[in-house]
Amino acid sequence: MRRALLALLLTASPALAETERLSIVANGEIVGSVVADTTGNHTSVDYRVDDNGRGPKHREDLVLGARGVPVEWTVTGTSLMGGPVAERFRRIAGRVTWESQADKGEAPATTSALYILNDDSPWAAGVYARAALAAGGSIATLPGGRVTATKVRTMRVGTTPVTVVRLDGIQLSPDYLMLDAQQRLFATFSATGVAIRTGQEKEAPALLKLGAELEGERVRAISAKVAHRYDVPVRIRNVRILDPRTGTLGISSTVVVMRDRITQVLPGDTAPAPADQLVIDGQGGTLMPGLADMHSHTSLDSGLFYLAAGVTLTRDMGNKNDFLLDLLPRVETGEIAGPHIVPDGFIEGRSPYSARNGIIPDTLDDAMKAVHWYADRGYREIKIYNSFDPDWVKPIAAEAHRLGLGVTGHVPAFSSPDRVIADGYDTIAHINQLMLGWLLDAKDDTRTPLRLTGMARAADLDLASPRVRHTVALMKDHRTALDTTAVILERLMLSRAGTVAEGDAAYLSHMPIGYRRYRQRTFVPLKDAAEDQRYHAAFVKLLDTMKLLHGEGIRLLPGTDDATGFTVQREVELYAKAGIPTADALRLATWSAADYLGDTAARGSIERGKVAEFVLLAGDPTRDVSAIRAPRMVMRAGAIYYPAEIYRALAIEPFAPPPPVTLPTATPPAALGHVGAAYFGAAAHDHVD
Repeated sequence: MRRALLALLLTASPALAETERLSIVANGEIVGSVVADTTGNHTSVDYRVDDNGRGPKHREDLVLGARGVPVEWTVTGTSLMGGPVAERFRRIAGRVTWESQADKGEAPATTSALYILNDDSPWAAGVYARAALAAGGSIATLPGGRVTATKVRTMRVGTTPVTVVRLDGIQLSPDYLMLDAQQRLFATFSATGVAIRTGQEKEAPALLKLGAELEGERVRAISAKVAHRYDVPVRIRNVRILDPRTGTLGISSTVVVMRDRITQVLPGDTAPAPADQLVIDGQGGTLMPGLADMHSHTSLDSGLFYLAAGVTLTRDMGNKNDFLLDLLPRVETGEIAGPHIVPDGFIEGRSPYSARNGIIPDTLDDAMKAVHWYADRGYREIKIYNSFDPDWVKPIAAEAHRLGLGVTGHVPAFSSPDRVIADGYDTIAHINQLMLGWLLDAKDDTRTPLRLTGMARAADLDLASPRVRHTVALMKDHRTALDTTAVILERLMLSRAGTVAEGDAAYLSHMPIGYRRYRQRTFVPLKDAAEDQRYHAAFVKLLDTMKLLHGEGIRLLPGTDDATGFTVQREVELYAKAGIPTADALRLATWSAADYLGDTAARGSIERGKVAEFVLLAGDPTRDVSAIRAPRMVMRAGAIYYPAEIYRALAIEPFAPPPPVTLPTATPPAALGHVGAAYFGAAAHDHVD
């Protein structure tokens, strides 16, 4: 009888509860956490990040069904910049339904597809991986697409045996994670960040190194596959060349390139082509200098996205120093595909809001040493960030200038644009950093999301006011430039839940499902329709400010604070939308950027003797600036890239076909180099996508 009673008690007792904890580690510091409480098939997840004054903070509740596929999943809280999150997925009453910031929909309950959260956490990666592995390595996803889980290696982290899994098909880059022997989530990681089981934080550097190694393998493989190098001249015929200084197209011309240099720019279509040259038919399209992103943060795979979008020059505005210094020579040799990178050295101050890149000095003397560290390694400028002591700016700027470095950055908290201009800034980073000086009080803390939300006040800004005119006069007197990053302000201020933003409409449907849905959200907290209207009015005022500054002769530098390349294209469109002449917008994104960097002897225009860094477009960007959105061919560092090939390798639907290519008839394919021969094939003479 006792045994029967014991059996009854055990049967009736609830499932044992288990708590799993992860720490979010960035730049050697814990900046967030994941706490997951599981009872049976139900898990509650608390996720919060506080990094640089921002970060998601939300709670997930999920119920797992057969083979680890969720049958219910809800998320509530706030997203990166404080916008509300309210997402729900349910499998009930013969239907599967979902609703998120991005969309809502339903499907028959018979589907076994895996729902992909719009607002997820590191915990979700474990759910996705286990479900995909249980389905044989790949599983259809809702609202669309497919996710693939690949076991890439087994190893030990400390004393814990783990399996490393790569997840593809959700975002622009794959996710990497580790599952322990019981398939519990041990870590998620990349080359830049780690979420790791609490108590194992000391292993984070090793995981960062592993993330860089795995991503490096992937990116090197793609780079080798899509780069086409030749040991014969490449003749690009039937093109009209854009002169960025005048914004005009020339007559039909031919450009000849040998490896990475332009050897001839010839009027007309010199026919017949020499038999020992490779010929690309431009089909009457535009050949223009590659675009520049003057506010970039380089990642291992960002170069592929940039090249596919026609971007051949970037200014890196803050990074992990060891990562960037290792990457720069690899990009120049073509081992890692990417644009030419000009590095700026990141210097931040110590505060609870500190960004975790570059160098964070504790004293003015340490800051001086940081300036010398960057100067000795060939950085072009230093970039000062939000928490930097305003009283240090003037001596730091003077020392940077003495060493030949420029000075750029955010306006430090509790300072002002006028003060940093007078103290030695050569460039201000972000148009909101400039405009907030006209909108906020000196006591306002711009280390917080106020540096975004405060922009709503621009709706009432009078651009003829003495405060504005004084700053503009200072910029003219000191020849201070502005890197605008208008596109990121458009995204943060105007993106709205359930809609495709104007700036994303041209490309978003081509993207992986997770990225596509994440773009359809509200980033700023909105109280009501009136506040929504204020943000829209404020963005119009932002564009008016760009037009005002351009008209006053202030140098504008198109930048994005993003790494997809699509935003560079949109930034140029926004210049035109602001009323800046299209010819000027194209010049600012090409020649003027190279001029600011002191590099017009090599870059910024298509001329004999310059490096071959240009883009072939089907259309005429002087008539429609949006023609820059569909490059057919890009040349950079002695290689030809076809964006359609790059996009396919990145699981993105291409935007334009490659141009026709004819192999030399007098030269065996082996003379083309291993990549060219492999791509076109020994018997091929023409390639059309």
